[in-house]
Amino acid sequence: MNRKPLLLSVLAGAIVLFAAASWFVGRSEPLTDVATVPPEQVEALLRPYSPILGPQDAPVTIVEFFDPACEACRAYYPVVKDIMAEHGSAVRVAIRYTAFHGAGSDEAIRILEAARMQDVFEPVLEAILTEQPRWASHGAPEPGMILQIAGSAGLDVAAAQSQMLMPDVVAVMNQDRTDVETMGIRQTPTFFVNGKPVDPFGEAELRALVAAEVAAADS
Repeated sequence: MNRKPLLLSVLAGAIVLFAAASWFVGRSEPLTDVATVPPEQVEALLRPYSPILGPQDAPVTIVEFFDPACEACRAYYPVVKDIMAEHGSAVRVAIRYTAFHGAGSDEAIRILEAARMQDVFEPVLEAILTEQPRWASHGAPEPGMILQIAGSAGLDVAAAQSQMLMPDVVAVMNQDRTDVETMGIRQTPTFFVNGKPVDPFGEAELRALVAAEVAAADS
């Protein structure tokens, strides 16, 4: 039996394995590499009109598909705020409306858009989430309840009643509904960090991906 071809084959394989191992050890990117969204979904992920929490020019963007009536969204809000506080000016959060809970979600989103027009978006958002168990428990809140809650956070209720019905608000809601379908969103909250999905989803995974993207931005 001729052993020479076999020996050459083994040597070639060893060289390939050595080169691959050297690349893996020496690579500078985080080990938590995640594929970004496909090109056909890039535009649907984030729109120029989307509400932004944090610095507009932050290098790391968390996109949250968010339903104001969603209990998990309420639970994750302090987590998101803590991540923003931890990384300072490096992180911002973009809100994408995802109305999965019927009339209550729709009304709350309209109120949030009115709050944005009045420059009280964040305090109204926090008030709506704080009082969520009151108005979202049965999916059909008592008429005027969410407006009353928003009013306690600084919303001009009289002005908001007209602003909620403006064509621009309807256009935002319609576009976000279309984008939710394009992105294949099935639950809230769903997070993307610089276009990378947090999958599997969890607080630890979200924190780790944000930290990796902040580190990459600093390098």
